[in-house]
Amino acid sequence: MFWKLPSLSASCPVESILDKENFTLEELLDEEEIIQECKALNSRLINFLRDRAQVEQLLRYVVEEPPEDADSKRVFKFPFIACEVFTCEIDVILKTLAEDEELMNLLFSFLRPNRPHSAFLAGYFSKVFICLMLRKSVQLMNYIQVHQDVFHQLVDLIGITSIMEVLVRLVGADDHVYPNCLDVMQWLANSNLLEMIVDKLSSSCPPEVHANAAETLCAITRNVPSALATKLSSPSFVARIFGHALEDSHSKSGLVHSLSVCISLLDPKRSAIASPLMYSFRNQQMYEPPIPINPETINAMLPKLGDLLTLLNVLSDENFLPTTYGELRPPLGKHRLKIVEFIAVLFRTGNEAAEKELISSGTIQRVIDLFFEYPYNNALHHHVESIILSCLESKNDAIVDHLLQECDLIRKLIQTDKHPFLSGDNNQPTLPAAGKHAPRAGNIGHITRISNKLVQLGGSNSCIQTHLQGNSEWNEWQANVLQERNAVENVYRWACGRPTALQDRISDEDDLRDRDYDVAILANTLSQAFGYKWNDDNKEDNGTLDRDDEVSDYDFF
Repeated sequence: MFWKLPSLSASCPVESILDKENFTLEELLDEEEIIQECKALNSRLINFLRDRAQVEQLLRYVVEEPPEDADSKRVFKFPFIACEVFTCEIDVILKTLAEDEELMNLLFSFLRPNRPHSAFLAGYFSKVFICLMLRKSVQLMNYIQVHQDVFHQLVDLIGITSIMEVLVRLVGADDHVYPNCLDVMQWLANSNLLEMIVDKLSSSCPPEVHANAAETLCAITRNVPSALATKLSSPSFVARIFGHALEDSHSKSGLVHSLSVCISLLDPKRSAIASPLMYSFRNQQMYEPPIPINPETINAMLPKLGDLLTLLNVLSDENFLPTTYGELRPPLGKHRLKIVEFIAVLFRTGNEAAEKELISSGTIQRVIDLFFEYPYNNALHHHVESIILSCLESKNDAIVDHLLQECDLIRKLIQTDKHPFLSGDNNQPTLPAAGKHAPRAGNIGHITRISNKLVQLGGSNSCIQTHLQGNSEWNEWQANVLQERNAVENVYRWACGRPTALQDRISDEDDLRDRDYDVAILANTLSQAFGYKWNDDNKEDNGTLDRDDEVSDYDFF
């Protein structure tokens, strides 16, 4: 018995419009199913939309501001649907646009400086541009090569995030979409595009422009190797970036974002990770080899370390920030935190000239002082701990001597651990509230890790061992405090539903490093558990799985 379903045989509303003798583009754009029909490649609909007049009208919805007296459909719905039609990536519609210079002029007329640039339409322009870059990259690049004023217009609007995304795609930082990528990258490097973007880090620009310009430049550094990335890492451009960073300005936005670019030049992968803690985790667990950095890039940064060190001085800063425990006079600030982060990344490059400059300029001593002056700034503690570990793991004994002797690190660690509460000293930037008991210092966990690292490296580094053995206060504190704390904080000994016996303890590191699983036995166990049967050819009976699909020992974690 067959059921009669009239709704399935009913004609599509779009087809009903197309059946009319006289219909308009607006009628189609007002129909809810038009995008679905475009994706289904409705031939009648596409043949209508591919016409030049219709493509031009769709473009006008995308790039032109609606009249003041326009209804809501003209303001919101039609621009959105028009943009979606283009992003359906129908080849014949994009071909009509890309091969007609007047239509391309209409599209890029959105960038002209004498007209409004709403973020609303900028998003639609960005989507159409990126769609052309993906599907009609040759025609698009040919147009831009002829009309190089597009570069200047895009950079002038870089404060709009959607335009910044266009620039990121244009420099090839996300996808190598160009058929002749190397030639295009070289052509972009020969243009003045990079100079224009770097100059947007100037103190005369607003913070949103600084942020988007830095994001674009960081995207270029991630595209190593490329002609643009090589040009950006040259000494002349590094000096240019630092020149903008150190411009005298009340706002430190230019400094913060310029240093973000410098950090990305030293470690391109870092700029792609939002959290520095996640970056540290990846470095420790994934064992990613460092990318070699051009020594000329580092050498161009070293002359500016003295100016950065001056900015780390908090005595001349009269700002203050009330907190739950008291007051910061002054607060550390984003710019000082970014300077410390830059120093930490610079140290990890292992450049000898950088290490010597960081010692002679007093930079290491200053950042260690900040570690204890701001006991509740965990982001600062993370970066300073990285600097200390880089010093301890250095093969240069002069750095270790400077850290443990001139910077007096061991004494400061012990004293802070013994007296973990604010002293109320007015000479310190972190002050407790009157009559209020401040919480325990927030850097005690970092102090414990640094101390354990000292003990660990003392067994293999004679220089560290000499400093530790000659310090009676350290020996007493290590024996009475540090060892007991490590025992208490050893989670594998906690009786909370896990085996407490040492021989029954199972750690992930031991599993990954020491255990030798037999992959064939594991695969056989799984095949029995899930009903898979393997024949002599190491394939399933139904032939759907081959040997490459076996489960490895790491799939259990």
